[in-house]
Amino acid sequence: MQHSSRDLLNTAISLIKKRDYQGAYDASGALVTHYPDFAPGWGLRCELNLDLRRPEQALQAIQRALQLSPDNKQWHLLHLRCLLEIGRLVEAKSLALDLSQSGFDSHQQAAGLGALLTQLDLHREAIEQYNHAIAMAPVVASNHYNLATAQRFVGDTDEAIESLNRAIALNPKDHEAMGLRSTLRKQGPASNHIDELKHTLGNTDCSPAARTSLCYALAKELDDLEDYEQAFQYLSKGASTRREHIQYDVKTDEDIMAQIAKSFDANFFQRAIDGSNNDEAIFIIGLPRTGTTLVERVLGSHSHVHAAGELNNFTSEMMRQVRTLCGNQKPSRLGLVEKTRELNFKNLGEAYINSTRPLTGHTPRFIDKLPFNFLYAGLIHTAMPKAKIISLRRNPMDSCFSIYKQLFRDAYPFSYDLNDMGRYYLAYRRLMEHWKQVMPGVIYELNYEDVVADLEGQAQKLVAFCGLNWEDNCVRFHENKAASTTASASQVRQPVYSSSVAKWAHYRTHLEPLAEVLRAGGVVIE
Repeated sequence: MQHSSRDLLNTAISLIKKRDYQGAYDASGALVTHYPDFAPGWGLRCELNLDLRRPEQALQAIQRALQLSPDNKQWHLLHLRCLLEIGRLVEAKSLALDLSQSGFDSHQQAAGLGALLTQLDLHREAIEQYNHAIAMAPVVASNHYNLATAQRFVGDTDEAIESLNRAIALNPKDHEAMGLRSTLRKQGPASNHIDELKHTLGNTDCSPAARTSLCYALAKELDDLEDYEQAFQYLSKGASTRREHIQYDVKTDEDIMAQIAKSFDANFFQRAIDGSNNDEAIFIIGLPRTGTTLVERVLGSHSHVHAAGELNNFTSEMMRQVRTLCGNQKPSRLGLVEKTRELNFKNLGEAYINSTRPLTGHTPRFIDKLPFNFLYAGLIHTAMPKAKIISLRRNPMDSCFSIYKQLFRDAYPFSYDLNDMGRYYLAYRRLMEHWKQVMPGVIYELNYEDVVADLEGQAQKLVAFCGLNWEDNCVRFHENKAASTTASASQVRQPVYSSSVAKWAHYRTHLEPLAEVLRAGGVVIE
């Protein structure tokens, strides 16, 4: 007996609830085969293809669904997701702006569009959608939290704090809202959330993720109040809780960085290798929390420079070429590093530039501020010899401590243990010294402390290195209205300040295990 279209749809949905995605995918295949004019079958087929990371097939499915039912707004959102996944950004932006004018029937759809607009860096439009969602469902805490994140990106700090307060009032256990709120301003003795955070942390049903967020928030606020002893107790507790729930071995990263240096030695750079002639890209590299966002804002305030953000494009294009070279082979991570020596570097450079369009190309230069690109400095220079590479450095202890006290969402797993942190820093330092030796004069090294001490002088040298004429806007970066989505989004709205220099010294005793690791690696602790 042949099942009805609705029966097959319900079967697929029940399999999804059981997390049997392959079974659900097979059921959706039967559904669209037997009932090709049943639009919900194609909508489900799209969602499953997206879950299985098959965006091209997902796009085909949702286009069929929209042919059959062109007024379904949820499917227009799925169409937008597909375009974003594939990287068809011109079409995605056009569709997103059209959708933002059409209105939605539910707060979930309005909030969903807000999230997609955020991915397109259309943060003002995202704010409008989140406000629509709140108008339809004012008691849904997540709508207020999402609104706050967008407000923070565009520098509406006071509004973001109000939105977070509303989110927390609706959901007193919202640890992410509490954590974000603590970062948005410096807390004072008469105005802080320490008692509230301690009370929430004391709940017996507090999950590990919640404990981590609340501990980091308490550490931040206690640090603001200069209660350094208690601040470190919570910071250490939060970091160790986070470390317990991730699988990570710092030796893997040490080995990869050593293999990169071995593969891209002096002999490699003596070879005659053609690269792309494009000169648009400015790469800002280094460890996170070392001033990369500050320098991005300085250069990005120049009229000839667009700050494109932290792009994963170079890694993505590099890995695409590596997979083509490997074919059916599956080399180890170290084997993959060795394989990158064989890339067509001119094609890599051109593919990278093309992949950044249309986000880039409307100004003579653009900034790619992905800190992890320090791993690929040699490949970047080989693929694009005319690209500028700027490396940020900071006092080693300040650098490590600033990373350690930042709760990252998914990246930087080495940052939750002082021994891991020290070992990773030493491996990073060795690799940067290697690039300096094999590519003399290629990388412009800039000390964070020098920028803080002499912003205009350092900015003028930096602008000249990039081949640009000086503009006074570069030292008025805090007036720049462009969005920032990094951990430093709040700080870049302020003029340069020196209070973060030698911050680690307040925690000297607690950070001695880190200092020992660094000293053993040849680092002088000042």
